Amino acid sequence: MNTNNDIVTLMQTRRSIRKFKSDMIPKDVLDQIVAAGTYAPTGLNKQSPIILAVTNKEVRDRLSKLNAEISGTKSDPFYGAPVVLIVLADKNCPTHVYDGTLVMGNLMLAAHSLGVGSCWIHRAKEEFERPEGLAILKSLGIEGEYEGIGHCILGYVDGEYPKTLARKENWAYYID
Repeated sequence: MNTNNDIVTLMQTRRSIRKFKSDMIPKDVLDQIVAAGTYAPTGLNKQSPIILAVTNKEVRDRLSKLNAEISGTKSDPFYGAPVVLIVLADKNCPTHVYDGTLVMGNLMLAAHSLGVGSCWIHRAKEEFERPEGLAILKSLGIEGEYEGIGHCILGYVDGEYPKTLARKENWAYYID
């Protein structure tokens, strides 16, 4: 499918990146990506999600270690990405998982539009159910019951950008 619509083209060409350069993303670029996440649609405009922008290497590495422990691996589940955006959402909002998922989508599309690679990494739910994750929230003055939705890892692509693969048949069905 080819189109002249920039948003649709971004959706068609964004790929998950799993190898990053160590270069830090400039703050103004990171701010644009985070802002895009705050404009995701949310149920009844409750805006239940929050975004933790982790650029501190020590905290990033602690989260990586915790995530690896949960998944049962010794490798870096963040693939060397220097930035981790963690999306959490208020458990008291019935649409919190959907709201947080839309935030993740906006973050990844915004990153792609700005030449920054991204990938959704799971296990945020488990991380922020553990004392270590809860301590991070407390240290930031975040109160309430939040569920980790996902990690949006960000960085500059190390190597070639992955090609867009063909879409499967029978993905969509039309009822006329």
